[in-house]
Amino acid sequence: MAKRLTWYILAALVLGLITGWLINANADSLTNLLAPSSDTETFLKNVAYYFGIITTLFLRLIKMIIAPLVFATLVAGVAHMGDTAALGRVGARTMAWFITASLVSLTLGMLLVNFLQPGVGLNLPLPAANAASGIDRSSFDLAKFVTHVVPASGIQAMAENEILQIVIFALFIGVAITAVGEKARPLVRGIEGLVEVMLTVTGYVMRFAPFAVFAAVAASIAENGPGIILTFGRFIGSFYLGLFILWAFLFGIAFLAVGRRVSHLVRYVRDPLVLAFSTASSEAAYPRTLEALDKFGVPPRIASFVLPLGYSFNLDGSMMYMTFATIFIAQAYGIDLSIGQEILLLLTLMVTSKGIAGVPRASLVVIAGSLAMFNIPEAGLLLILAVDHFLDMGRSATNVVGNAVASVLVAKWEGPLDVEESPVIEHGHAPSHVPPPGPNV
Repeated sequence: MAKRLTWYILAALVLGLITGWLINANADSLTNLLAPSSDTETFLKNVAYYFGIITTLFLRLIKMIIAPLVFATLVAGVAHMGDTAALGRVGARTMAWFITASLVSLTLGMLLVNFLQPGVGLNLPLPAANAASGIDRSSFDLAKFVTHVVPASGIQAMAENEILQIVIFALFIGVAITAVGEKARPLVRGIEGLVEVMLTVTGYVMRFAPFAVFAAVAASIAENGPGIILTFGRFIGSFYLGLFILWAFLFGIAFLAVGRRVSHLVRYVRDPLVLAFSTASSEAAYPRTLEALDKFGVPPRIASFVLPLGYSFNLDGSMMYMTFATIFIAQAYGIDLSIGQEILLLLTLMVTSKGIAGVPRASLVVIAGSLAMFNIPEAGLLLILAVDHFLDMGRSATNVVGNAVASVLVAKWEGPLDVEESPVIEHGHAPSHVPPPGPNV
């Protein structure tokens, strides 16, 4: 089913591109035929709006399963760590890698945008420096992030899909289960059962993915037209070149850890990667990424711990985009940042990027704050808003790659990987994500 789903998603992606292009190319005729009282621009926005209903429904289905799945898998993973010493060791290794990967992503974005200079000589009308970008920077600041980390209610955190709060709540529950020991065994079995149920529900939800991919791509191309990609071709091409180099680095590190098995990892993460790229949503790929890591041989206790944390602290694609886009806007306005300012920008983004989970249009919010800090016109965001969806597709896929590699590395540092699933299991049966019994439960 997984292999067929990948092909269905790719087919939907191509069909969405063609459909969107046909609608955009024949917009005048379609407007006269279907909405004679409307203008062409309004008609295209309405088309994108109604296509968006399908995508929104799918993403809501994903949000429906994310909270219980993250909670159950993380609690099970922590409970099966065995003791708090093991939990602390895994946590320290995980955060050490997250910080390393963040620095590499941010630095790579800074180096490439300075070398390629896609914002220099931009033949586009620049927005007025005092124009409003429409991005609400008040939704994120450091003080709010620190106080927002701890949930006021575990139930409220799950109801609002606050991933970082769910992680904190699940960590407390998992550690408490480990401390209680034998008396908590029935609770652990119940949570393991919840994991299996939610993964089965995930299988049902994923059947709708091709429809969501078709609608998302068709809506974007229909409203903006394929020409928008050509207009910003240098910027988009430079960014995707950076993503390609980042992928090569991440898989290269994975190769040093697991050798030729890295080719198997690429094959396993292909499905969630395509899904994240097509829907421009890392969150949509979470359940499939968890399954892919299980098939590859990452112990469920490690994957269930590292992956949820990665969604708050290891968004490699988003972080590279932040330095890239910020300096691109500075170049477009002819603002020359010194090396010291760019290093300060990198360190600032290193900190602020850790609080973006759950913030709407998170990358743009953090970029807006950085622009203001360095006296770069915030209106420059209007330059990239038109193509942000196409850039988001790439950075969402990169986030999946980064978190998958992080899980593999931490698992390898903890000991040998589990045996990979055989092809028969991979294509014929659902994988088992229940961790083996731990010594304390």
